[in-house]
Amino acid sequence: MSRHLTSLPASRELTAVSADGSRVHVEAYGPEGAPVVVLAHGWTCSIAFWAEQIRALAADHRVVAYDQRGHGRSPLPAGPSGYSVRALADDLEAVLAATLAPGEKAVVAGHSMGGMTVMAAASRPGFREHAAAVLLCSTGPSRLTAEATVVPLRPSGRRTRLTRGVLGAKAPLGPVTPISKKILKYATMGPGSAPDRVDACARIVHACPRGARVGWSHVLSELDLETGVRELDLPVAVLVGTADRLTPPVHSRAMAEALPQCVGLLELTGAGHMTPVEAPEAVTARIRELTGTYLRDMLGTSLEVKEKA
Repeated sequence: MSRHLTSLPASRELTAVSADGSRVHVEAYGPEGAPVVVLAHGWTCSIAFWAEQIRALAADHRVVAYDQRGHGRSPLPAGPSGYSVRALADDLEAVLAATLAPGEKAVVAGHSMGGMTVMAAASRPGFREHAAAVLLCSTGPSRLTAEATVVPLRPSGRRTRLTRGVLGAKAPLGPVTPISKKILKYATMGPGSAPDRVDACARIVHACPRGARVGWSHVLSELDLETGVRELDLPVAVLVGTADRLTPPVHSRAMAEALPQCVGLLELTGAGHMTPVEAPEAVTARIRELTGTYLRDMLGTSLEVKEKA
């Protein structure tokens, strides 16, 4: 069952070339000419993390998803300089330029590090040219290790240091086992998560190369994108699980207050950090609301073409 959760429909594959020459693997699904959704996954994940959204949306949207550098089929950065928020923003701009026509608009959804990618790109001309609206899903702009509750201690410098050590551990994750799934569920998913969804997330996370996992953990531990939040001057919806230990709701509530055009904060009771897998219908519905509102003209044209066909 878990393999079905991450199986993807047929896609058109292409490569975007980032500012530093890094190659980014991109896949596009759904009909040409349909309204566009661009999906940016989080730390240790890959395109497969969005499988349920891709399957649901590709019927009447063009869905563009890409592997963040070092994840999935995008190569590891050549050196330490390839791990930075600047690189994340560069990669998103490259994907938008490679997949959208000049001036073409899309709804951009980012989960976890994908949401941080959107914040990092907020002031970029290439992002502003193409983004009509945004979904920030289970993410935060700063103080990630200080606010995380993965380590069951009261907030303190010691908890922050321990959290940084846990998230930046260099030990290989090894094969997916019952014990590793219990650990992953505790750290990243809600207590009521179904076993097949835990298994699906574990297989995705364990497939992430150790170098990428460790390299990006250092970036996340020092992250400060508060300015990026304030520069996201377009309609932005925020979504978070109430049981999220990695980016607890305190981040989403603060972002909702700081965003110039927040169009709603949705807190999913009992969901953890992996909301697109834990609560796929809710995440997909929020994306559809954004495309229906901010890409309305294109959506109408797409449905009309589909009906005539």
